[in-house]
Amino acid sequence: MNPSARKTFNQNFTEEKYADFLVDLNTGLKKPIEFRIAETPVFLTDDFRDKLLQAGEEIIAAILKPDFKEISERAIPDKWRVANENDHAHFIALDFGVCKDDAGNPVPKLIEMQGFPSLYGFQAHLAENYRHAYNIPGNQTIFFNGLSKSGYLDLLRKTIIGPYQPDEVVLMDVDAPNQKTAVDFYITEGYIGTPVVSLADLIQEGDQLFYKTAVGEKKRIRRIYNRLIFDEIDNDPEIFNKVADIRKPLDVEWIAHPNWFYRISKFTMPFLQGDYIPKTQFLHEVKNIPEDLQNYVLKPLFSFAGQGVIIDIMDGDIEQIQDPENWILQEKVTYQPVLESPDGGVKIEIRLLYLWPDGDAGPTLAVNLARLSRGKMIGVRYNKDFDWVGGTVAFMHK
Repeated sequence: MNPSARKTFNQNFTEEKYADFLVDLNTGLKKPIEFRIAETPVFLTDDFRDKLLQAGEEIIAAILKPDFKEISERAIPDKWRVANENDHAHFIALDFGVCKDDAGNPVPKLIEMQGFPSLYGFQAHLAENYRHAYNIPGNQTIFFNGLSKSGYLDLLRKTIIGPYQPDEVVLMDVDAPNQKTAVDFYITEGYIGTPVVSLADLIQEGDQLFYKTAVGEKKRIRRIYNRLIFDEIDNDPEIFNKVADIRKPLDVEWIAHPNWFYRISKFTMPFLQGDYIPKTQFLHEVKNIPEDLQNYVLKPLFSFAGQGVIIDIMDGDIEQIQDPENWILQEKVTYQPVLESPDGGVKIEIRLLYLWPDGDAGPTLAVNLARLSRGKMIGVRYNKDFDWVGGTVAFMHK
């Protein structure tokens, strides 16, 4: 991490500035932010940025292989398989923990990946407010590939809206206004004009979908910017008796198609290799259980937000798993507290966010998201009662 930028930031930081930053960040929003925002952004060195770029390129190359759809077919649960899958994921997110190599230098290590949208709208808003509150220099950016904010929003618009009008493309989640990430939904609506709807708002007529506009007009949906994760409705087996069954062959485009959520996921990791990839195997393919199990974690393939992960494997844990083909055994990634706060080190996770509009040969690395942690894991429930933790963004030299 960039020590000079960190020193300057910490010397000028005050709790009053942070409080004002949070007020400004929430001003004018349709929904307040419902997750903790960290006191500070991350400042990357050129060297670490370049390592992230290399890691991302190696992973994207694996996803672009001609047989990727074939090898990832088993990743999609039968009950959540959706018709009319397209050729590629429109969004790719790669999560890296910041670790250290044997020489003590910070290096990224892949934690997870997903073929699903993240906070593409919110991150641009967040960075603007960090920049204003803390006078972050103009030669620092959160964007990649030479993108400015306007260029980034053009790429986002191209990816999500494509050839349609903004009101023909809806951002859809199961209960959109009440999601913790609803702030991102409404910021995205402000940036590119896509209305926010819930699953129950979809009106089906034949194989077409409609929604009601704010003035009560029934409007045809040409594309769904999908933010729904099927895990969130898994506890309601009758859900599609009450709402449109979006798994059926409907005359609508998906951005991104739900099947890509599973194809690009923990399931992909055993097929990856490289300096920045922890050794990962499907549990049913592990021939010899490692003796140093304290250096591994067990992860279920079909869960999200860290649910079901066994961080500290105990005797008998592996033997008790009834479906080993649906689990991975992964080399443990040890986050290092490389970000200096006023009262100690903080661990960092950085998410690279790609956009892949129709017509492009491959995805474009566009922007990033970062999370700070002092807990055992990165998630919210592991960081209660801590400061200098939560959602943030990484700045780097243009």
